[in-house]
Amino acid sequence: MLESAPSATPVTFPSPFLWGAATSAYQIEGAVREGGRTPSIWDTFSHTPGKTVGGEHGDIAVDHYHRYREDVALMADLGLGAYRFSVSWPRVQPTGRGPAVQVGLDFYRRLVDELLAHGIKPAITLYHWDLPQELEDAGGWPERDTAYRFAEYAQIVGEALGDRVEQWITLNEPWCSAFLGYGSGVHAPGRTDPEATLRAAHHLNLAHGLGTSALRSVMPARNSVAISLNSSVVRPLSPQDPADLAAARRIDDLANGVFHGPMLHGAYPESLFAATELITDWSYVLDGDLQAIHQPLDALGLNYYTPTLVSAADPAQTGPRSDGHGASDHSPWPGADDVAFHQTPGERTEMGWTIDPTGLHELIMRYAREAPGLPLYITENGAAYDDKPDPDGRVHDPERIAYLHGHLSAVRRAITDGANVRGYYLWSLLDNFEWAYGYEKRFGAVYVDYASLARTPKSSAHWYGQAARTGTLPAVPVD
Repeated sequence: MLESAPSATPVTFPSPFLWGAATSAYQIEGAVREGGRTPSIWDTFSHTPGKTVGGEHGDIAVDHYHRYREDVALMADLGLGAYRFSVSWPRVQPTGRGPAVQVGLDFYRRLVDELLAHGIKPAITLYHWDLPQELEDAGGWPERDTAYRFAEYAQIVGEALGDRVEQWITLNEPWCSAFLGYGSGVHAPGRTDPEATLRAAHHLNLAHGLGTSALRSVMPARNSVAISLNSSVVRPLSPQDPADLAAARRIDDLANGVFHGPMLHGAYPESLFAATELITDWSYVLDGDLQAIHQPLDALGLNYYTPTLVSAADPAQTGPRSDGHGASDHSPWPGADDVAFHQTPGERTEMGWTIDPTGLHELIMRYAREAPGLPLYITENGAAYDDKPDPDGRVHDPERIAYLHGHLSAVRRAITDGANVRGYYLWSLLDNFEWAYGYEKRFGAVYVDYASLARTPKSSAHWYGQAARTGTLPAVPVD
């Protein structure tokens, strides 16, 4: 199902509504060897031949570490009200153990102070995939101890910044950390072990619960603690076919239930256990774990890009798996080899992802039902396009404007339908290092010339800034 053309009726958001943009540390900071920072799994992975496009890495990225004042000034000029960024774990707590390095914390103190001085609300994500390499060497997320190390790290950052930062997110997209990092291997650390994938998922859940408790033990009660999930909108190819419906349920458990089950409801889906019983006995779920994970959330972050279309697999058909998560001979879906993935119809972004704002509306309404009344934030939504400056140096990206108009309109419809959506963070503020895709895919509202690192707001940045200042979506320009 595709989004209809933008309505001529202005789309206005209720006030207050938080208009922000998002980034992550490894994708933008650079300065990987400064201030005592030690390697993360993404430093190691990106420097391993064949793991990223062109062997590209985040050693410099877009040099936000040295240019943060310029980037904050850009946000202020655009009229943004909030900025979601992640803290680099190995910059703050090198090797993932022991005391904090104050020079690392000082960078984030300066960034927070700069944001507040410009009237921009900071929102901190504690973990956006940059596990200290020494913790991976000790077993990484499949090992229980990593969850306890994360809680210690969370307390360190909460003590340092909890007096000035009110919005906190424990983990970003734990599905990617577990299923792409330890299942398909297309993300760091690049392992391909189905059981380790599920162990990692559980210990990421435990890290969230323990980290939430650690934050609340050192921060003012007014602060909000959330998590950002890239929950999939899973649709059966044939809604009337019981086999396709069963395939969709299998993927929904692996993409969604494995996280929101224990977080929101205090239990894993029994159907998940049944589907993976040949892979793991789940004996690493110890007494007390589910209670530790099932902490009351102050908000929930939802990241959305495109829906997922599945069916029961045809045993006669072979070929690459088109699940939108990168090419690998290993599946990120343990226990689901009998599920086939299909390209959804419609226009696509440079990532090959179908543009379908109805999926965002569907996702929001699902969580409005899963957790009635819980404040929701769209903590990532955006699109990659092949942006290029024109001869005058301007960057026009009408496709991204149309994408944003469609998805923000879907958010507004969800609010009308009763969902408690409090804000939206555009992904991303800046063109940046796009993980295994290197610098090939541009998601930014601000164009970055990777040779000079000069920043140029694209036309979508100005469009979004006007929406942020007025609370009303500007018209989509006719190109």
